Amino acid sequence: MGWVQAGDYEVALDGGKVVCRNASGRRLKSVPAKLADDPSVVGLRQLAEWLERHERQCLADVERWMVRSLPVPLAVIARVWPDPAWRSALRDLVVTDADGAVAGFLRDADGERGLGLVDLDGDTVRVAPDLVRVPHPVLLEELEELREFAVELGVEQRAQQLFREVFPRPAAVDGDSTHVEDYAGGSFKELRFLHGRATQLGYRVRGGNCVYSVLEDGRGVEARVWIGDYDGYEETETGPLMWTDTAGRALKLARVGPVAWSEGMRMAAALYAGRDIEDEERAA
Repeated sequence: MGWVQAGDYEVALDGGKVVCRNASGRRLKSVPAKLADDPSVVGLRQLAEWLERHERQCLADVERWMVRSLPVPLAVIARVWPDPAWRSALRDLVVTDADGAVAGFLRDADGERGLGLVDLDGDTVRVAPDLVRVPHPVLLEELEELREFAVELGVEQRAQQLFREVFPRPAAVDGDSTHVEDYAGGSFKELRFLHGRATQLGYRVRGGNCVYSVLEDGRGVEARVWIGDYDGYEETETGPLMWTDTAGRALKLARVGPVAWSEGMRMAAALYAGRDIEDEERAA
């Protein structure tokens, strides 16, 4: 962006912050206090806040496409690609065609020329599938190889895909069970600490449960971990992990899909990681 007049100074946005220079063109360390209410300064700060929200929303949308493995029309990706916020969120993601065949790392998108990719041989190619998927990493059969290749390429993904923690579902699970106890029993001195951790991690808390919703194969599934809903200053501990359908009915573990399983276990593990270790050590 260019410089905008603000009284005897000029202001601009640089790296999401309002910067200022004087009449002689010397850049100042900070914006003078007397310019705090200047319309140009106020407008730029509001713009910076909007751009930050827009960037977060683009990243959240892309991660939602990934978690839900939603097919996205090529035309949509090409349309949003010129926007730096969208481009930053999409760049270097591993994409597949509608059939799930890995195409490569996304580097460019154009309505006429299609997607520009670095394929698994390291070559730059162009493909133009009608629908594009950003697969959840647990669905990528060659995940470890892709991770190694990404390191070789110097890939840095804004959206957590290749280096997202995944939990493959065991080949054999108790067909009649509806709970996983792996991360149950994590002690917290006060309920509000566990609630705060859930919120900080980006999860919702509803009815005493930390919850995360997944749409998998067109079916809505919700992962739940009980964290308590009583006095916020009372002790609590993480409960078992379970999954429910859209009607709130508990699903048997054999009916939980790989993405819902992985995301539920990821949530439970992240909550459990914040437990009170000191109490455990004293108990031992």
